[in-house]
Amino acid sequence: MTTRRVVGWITVAGVVAAGGWIVTRPTPGDYIPGLGPSSKEASKTPPIVGDPPPRTVADPEALDVDVYFPAQRVVESGGYKGKRSGVRRGENCTEVLQDRTLELLREAGCKGYLGVSFTAQEKPVLSSITLLRFADAPAAARAAESLRAKPGSVAFILPDASTAPALPAAAARPATEARVELVGHYVTVTSSRPADAHPGFGTATASGTGSPSPSGSPVSPLPVPSMSAANLDQLLDEATRAISFTAGAPFVWM
Repeated sequence: MTTRRVVGWITVAGVVAAGGWIVTRPTPGDYIPGLGPSSKEASKTPPIVGDPPPRTVADPEALDVDVYFPAQRVVESGGYKGKRSGVRRGENCTEVLQDRTLELLREAGCKGYLGVSFTAQEKPVLSSITLLRFADAPAAARAAESLRAKPGSVAFILPDASTAPALPAAAARPATEARVELVGHYVTVTSSRPADAHPGFGTATASGTGSPSPSGSPVSPLPVPSMSAANLDQLLDEATRAISFTAGAPFVWM
């Protein structure tokens, strides 16, 4: 028995001796199931750029990504399975736009955003979800209409938390168009792209300016098997629907 496991069992014995017991769900990398992840697993936490938006009475969790999209939770819907990758967040919603000179969100009074990248497991698909918070439902509805009228205006978030350059018009497929949903006083914008559309992510940046990301570490895309355009479109649409539904569900009751 290794030293780590011995220490773990001593800890367990101490808890039992104290008259209490806490049961948690095991996670990959635990020394002992339910007693927390190993240092190796903890080091794999996806990158987060920016500070969380300020808390409000209406939104006490302040768009906390670990509350809405825990890093270890697998999003599963139909044939799609994916996990959270990089995260961008902040109070200035203009930061989510591909063209930051636009006034699309400022005029609607956006109060904060959360941008999350998802990577499909076993499939060559990347997805990006951006949640936007507004003061009330009418303001959110106006913003949703503005975003639907200008497809591609919201930047795509990559697994390393950088923002991707806009895809050339000729490369866009119908299934990659953003899905804009109104959920109470929130708006979600979801889209998916083939993983090989951003090989290495070397042209993306954390600031959205086109220079290399601060980490300097390329993210290897998933291998893309031979498939027809129709099959790829189906994968992209399936991923977008799954992530859009998952992102909107917590806000339905707010």
